[in-house]
Amino acid sequence: MHLFIRLSTKLMHLSKTTIGIIISGFVLFSASAAYSIEPETFGNWFNAFYWVLTTMATVGYGDYFMESAEGKIFTIFLYIFGIGLLSLVIGKVVDSFAEIQRKRGAGLLNFQGKNHVVIVNWSRKAKSAIEEILCYDPRAHIVLIDDSVRHPLEHMEQVHFVSGDPAADDVLNKASIANCRAAIVFADERIEESALVDGKSLLVVSSIERLAPDVHTTVEITQEQHVPNFRHAHVNEFILSHDAISRLAVRAALQEGSSDVISQLLSRGNGSDLYEVAVDSSWKTYRDAFDALLMQGATLIADRDDLAINRKLDAPLPAEAKLYVVADAETHRKIAGKRS
Repeated sequence: MHLFIRLSTKLMHLSKTTIGIIISGFVLFSASAAYSIEPETFGNWFNAFYWVLTTMATVGYGDYFMESAEGKIFTIFLYIFGIGLLSLVIGKVVDSFAEIQRKRGAGLLNFQGKNHVVIVNWSRKAKSAIEEILCYDPRAHIVLIDDSVRHPLEHMEQVHFVSGDPAADDVLNKASIANCRAAIVFADERIEESALVDGKSLLVVSSIERLAPDVHTTVEITQEQHVPNFRHAHVNEFILSHDAISRLAVRAALQEGSSDVISQLLSRGNGSDLYEVAVDSSWKTYRDAFDALLMQGATLIADRDDLAINRKLDAPLPAEAKLYVVADAETHRKIAGKRS
């Protein structure tokens, strides 16, 4: 018994590759030995190989079995050592899955995908952003970077967590920052001083722009006077954290019901929404685009940040136009289907 304990302890400490080689060698040796002991029972080596596997797996179909004394002794040998080795492999596989899950929860695994969205700094706003992204595209993959030590949304398979300093190159590379389609940097609410909050955000986006200059970056800024610094860092878009809330509150107070309209446009989960549509080559003017989209149930409202389309419908439509419409999800899908 002491010998078996020592042997099993040593085997448990072997690498997965070594154990794989041992198991493969044991199975091939056992198949060859079984066939050499009773060649008439198996007929060929492959049948002996099949019998070894079913015996080690404790399936025991009974279509092949050893009849001689030597064969029965070898079968007992296979029971004792073969099933033990197979149990060891199963244990290693289970341990591997558990280790992967542990590393996932601790944010230690690299993300290997592409075209994902990177979100920096965990907060309630980050959680809402993740829910909004998945509402917009249920198949989207999201990588959350935060310096906490535990995955805050471990139950969500589509959210990959990377733990560490989001301004560090190795952490950003773990998140596959160069292959993502967009990066959103939220203000770190754990920092009390506003200037330091924006300073950290600026450091993060500077690292992102250096490693992945083509990635679209959006940053939450706490103080308006810091906007020029973020423009200098080539941030694509920025949001003043308190500005949007203040404006929405004023509109709700002075224009009753307007906040409901704005909130609906900001969320993918309810009613009509704001969507980007591709430019059709047959559209020559904004009027062509406006009328064609209106016939399909969508209202053209903007070309990029230009909301004055209704005052220049007869103006030529630029080839590089980026058009936005208000429509429901089904209408947008139909329009997108016709464009593709």
